[in-house]
Amino acid sequence: MTSIEPTRLDGSVLEGGGQLLRIAVALSALLSKPVAIDNIRANRKSPGLRYQHAAGLQLAAEICSARLEGCETASSSIVFDPSTKPRTSKIYTADPGTAGSIALLLQVSFPCLVFSESSGATAPSGLILRGGTNAANAPQIDYIEHVFLPFVRRHFGLQPTLNVVKRGYYPKGGGEVHVSIPPIGEPLSPVTLTERGEVKAVFGKSYVAGLPKSLAESMRAGAIESLVRCGISHELIHIEAVREKPTDAVGSGSGIVLWAETEGDCIIGGSALGRKGIDPQHVGRDAAEELAANLAHGGCVDEHMQDQMIIFLALARGKSRIKCGPLSLHTRTAIWVAEQLSDAKFRVEESENSTIIECEGIGYVPSASEPSS
Repeated sequence: MTSIEPTRLDGSVLEGGGQLLRIAVALSALLSKPVAIDNIRANRKSPGLRYQHAAGLQLAAEICSARLEGCETASSSIVFDPSTKPRTSKIYTADPGTAGSIALLLQVSFPCLVFSESSGATAPSGLILRGGTNAANAPQIDYIEHVFLPFVRRHFGLQPTLNVVKRGYYPKGGGEVHVSIPPIGEPLSPVTLTERGEVKAVFGKSYVAGLPKSLAESMRAGAIESLVRCGISHELIHIEAVREKPTDAVGSGSGIVLWAETEGDCIIGGSALGRKGIDPQHVGRDAAEELAANLAHGGCVDEHMQDQMIIFLALARGKSRIKCGPLSLHTRTAIWVAEQLSDAKFRVEESENSTIIECEGIGYVPSASEPSS
């Protein structure tokens, strides 16, 4: 444990949800800076920690042998005090015991395991994450697989792999995802991404578990109809309709995830979850309309990638510059946290329909006591 006074953050600032907690704890672990967070999830209907937040905190604490105070459900304050740099080349497990989002467990743990103190080749770190694979109010695991991970591979040179062992749906959860993260021994390179280019193709997965495959086919049809109406050629659209095997899923659920690949090496996503009593064609249209809205502003990332990339820009060495759509409250929150806990400097240029995010990153390397310049 450190004798440094913790940086105190107000968890009700801006978006005031779990994202602030996850980014703060990941940066605390990487930078060996203790953090105290009050008013956790103060802007939510049920404030304080839920099971999935506590599981994410315990996972991060295990990775860096942190002293963790206040990690109980409904707690509104925590202290997170790392005693070591994140220990890579190990296997870690997290399970909230609910349908809490696996993607959000990955959001707090993945940045912690990207870097190695050794400049040579080291064994990958492993994550075994259980819970909900396709949960409301969180990225679906298919978005992580087809948008987030390709982004960090293409633009930061990372090589993570992900395997969905079993899908888990609300209310039971029970899903399981394995992630392998080969760590790197040097800073992340900065990213310049300002020219999106034309859409080359739209891919997608329309899925059901414990329900008739016809629902997946209806979601696919609704998505294709909407995308064509938005001006995307039918020949560019490739959406798979899948019914999960009973042995590959716990519970029943449905949804659709779409991603567009562009000439500028960008990947833009859109998604929707099926809901009881909602026409599946309408679900497909919702996903297509979200994708179309993310394409309409001409940015190089979608609204979800916009905030998820912030921690990586802060850690990279040198100036990154990325064109986005309108700045989301999640992104404003992520920038605020990154600037509170690191020396990264952000500059935002906003116009009517688009935003340029610039970041002078800290060039993080774990072997140095101070980040490199």
